[in-house]
Amino acid sequence: MVNTFCLFCACIDQASVGVVESWGRFQRLAAPGLHFFNPFAGECLAGVLSTRVSSLDVRIETKTKDNVFVQLLCSIQYRIVKENADDAFYELQNPKEQIQAYVFDVVRAHVPRMTLDEVFEQKGDVAKAVLEELEKVMGEYGYNIEQILMVDIIPDTSVRRAMNEINAAQRLQLASVYKGEAEKVLLVKKAEAEAEAKYLGGVGVAKQRQAITDGLRENILNFSHTVSGTTAKEVMDLIMVTQYFDTIKELGNSSKNTTVFIPHGPGHVRDITDQIRNGMMEASSSQADN
Repeated sequence: MVNTFCLFCACIDQASVGVVESWGRFQRLAAPGLHFFNPFAGECLAGVLSTRVSSLDVRIETKTKDNVFVQLLCSIQYRIVKENADDAFYELQNPKEQIQAYVFDVVRAHVPRMTLDEVFEQKGDVAKAVLEELEKVMGEYGYNIEQILMVDIIPDTSVRRAMNEINAAQRLQLASVYKGEAEKVLLVKKAEAEAEAKYLGGVGVAKQRQAITDGLRENILNFSHTVSGTTAKEVMDLIMVTQYFDTIKELGNSSKNTTVFIPHGPGHVRDITDQIRNGMMEASSSQADN
């Protein structure tokens, strides 16, 4: 920007450089600040260039190796080299169009040799190729290329839809595999739990029967030692009768039970006693055989 105070002076802003001519011929570069010119010697300020970093966004449409049309959004960060500002001022009439033309040329030379997946994976290589070409060409005109950024890669809409569907199908397939493995683990664990429960149930029943047998044996021995003249059979009969009546009492006191018809009488008590005794004797006999 040029602020003209009068015909003989001008102020150049910070981060800018002025181009001074004498009778239409380049004379010198003017640094930021206030400058005085001699119009009688033909001096004048021909123009001012900014040395700040500028950004140019370029959108390029090209085709990949697998025949997919894709758009690439490229951002070029560049600035004018202060020492060579006169080259930038006189050599190029429209530097942005020049930069854009070189970007088109480099990108359309590299991307058609790559598949779409490779373009996404190696976009840094494309940006590097553009940077090397622009540095070599634009450096001769007083421009320095700071950085090249591949901001976005946009395939055709139908291609993007197809890529999303492929990705979704792969994820569904993977989810089905994981779901099947989870169901398999659940079934195996359930079977192991059932087997363990049955085993523990059997162990519990065995311990219960052993405890009942030990308790009966202890009761019989205690009763035989306490009451002289009684045999083990008589004590067993007494215990069975007592258990029988306790069972009937529990059935009567329980409110959750419906009506139960059971045979009752001394003869039936003897039959139950004989059945229990025979069962215990058979069990003892089988253990002795083993």
